[in-house]
Amino acid sequence: MKTIIQAKNAPKPVGPYSQAVKVGNFLFVSGQLATDPKQGKIVAQDITGQTRQVLMNIKAILENANYSLKDIVQTNVYLSTMMLFKEFNIEYTKHFDKEYPARGTIGVELMPNALVEISVIAYKE
Repeated sequence: MKTIIQAKNAPKPVGPYSQAVKVGNFLFVSGQLATDPKQGKIVAQDITGQTRQVLMNIKAILENANYSLKDIVQTNVYLSTMMLFKEFNIEYTKHFDKEYPARGTIGVELMPNALVEISVIAYKE
């Protein structure tokens, strides 16, 4: 059985997808941009601010489904350029304990003004 998750304090999807889908003990969170949920647009211009907003959006979705950042087992990170990798990592590490999730990071073309997108898989017993 699957359950669709829609958190009111996270950005609404901009296409035909759900914010997250829960299947069993797993929660699959769709890629999140640095969109401010109240303004509906990307407000941060640098990788630090955008990474922080993306993780806040993910946290809101996780909490709506009774998960937390500690439950994340996999992150998929998409950077607009791999030149942002070092700065991204500095902010990213502030949001996790020393037991980091598994992660893949690639450089891709993102939506206009977006520097980072992150999707996650969480698991909770």
